[in-house]
Amino acid sequence: MTFKDILTLDADLTKKMRVAENPGKLRTIAAFFAHSGDSWLWAVALVTVWVFGNASWKEWAAVMLGALIIMAAIVLILKFAIRRKRPEGEWGDIYRNTDPHSFPSGHATRAFLLGTMGIFLGPLWMSIFLVILAPLVALGRVAMGVHYLSDIVVGALLGILGGIIGFAIYPAVYAWFVGWSGLVLW
Repeated sequence: MTFKDILTLDADLTKKMRVAENPGKLRTIAAFFAHSGDSWLWAVALVTVWVFGNASWKEWAAVMLGALIIMAAIVLILKFAIRRKRPEGEWGDIYRNTDPHSFPSGHATRAFLLGTMGIFLGPLWMSIFLVILAPLVALGRVAMGVHYLSDIVVGALLGILGGIIGFAIYPAVYAWFVGWSGLVLW
């Protein structure tokens, strides 16, 4: 199987999963989940948790937000290095205009990063919520026609790997930051 064959299979599978042009409940649900991974939404939610949460929620939100910022930079570097165009379509003009590149999916990366970090950081109910949400966000992006299936698969793997690495290094990074800046985040 050649690379061209893989891309053709990817496009065919993606097309079969697409519901963006079909009005109805499935499209509405897919659009909801496709938007639920938006970076601005998670940034506002995490800053809100940090501002109003107790010490353990402040730590949770700071770690998650820091991981999201670092991973967003990595995804942008990859997107602009690879420059794969998004699938053709009408839905998702905001994504198509602000970020014309689809590989890897930033939404899938973000969702799986949060899910993976949630497994390590807890609490259990939040971990379960984030782990269930992650594939729904990713599949919503394909269903709404703004990503190919391979975009979300690679995004998911990148998010999982980032979550594992992020959890492993965050205590050292936090200690360095506090020592360097004198600030305590929580």
